[in-house]
Amino acid sequence: MKYRIALALTLLSVSAMSQAASPCQEKEQEITREISYAEKHNNQSRVEGLNKALHEVRTTCSDSKLRAEHQRKIARQKDEVAERREDLAKAKQKGDADKISKRDHKLKEAEAELKALEARDY
Repeated sequence: MKYRIALALTLLSVSAMSQAASPCQEKEQEITREISYAEKHNNQSRVEGLNKALHEVRTTCSDSKLRAEHQRKIARQKDEVAERREDLAKAKQKGDADKISKRDHKLKEAEAELKALEARDY
């Protein structure tokens, strides 16, 4: 009975550790998945580019750099959303329905991209 409990706890901790991969490990796994997909579809130039990216990640990636870059992307996207809001406000002042519709669509796209970035765990 004690062995079963110990085994269950060990398996649980191993699965928890695999869930809590570092950002660099996640990036490496993502590139590896892309490589297998490109190989499956015989896209050799894509495989070569991804292998180069994988080598780069393995040699230079650090979690702190990755997190900092992610925060910069979020800040840039927030600026983009603010700019899109200004564009929409100007279009509303002019009253051009076509421009209002286009600006509103672009604002929604920018907001969706911001939400996706903010949902990312690093």
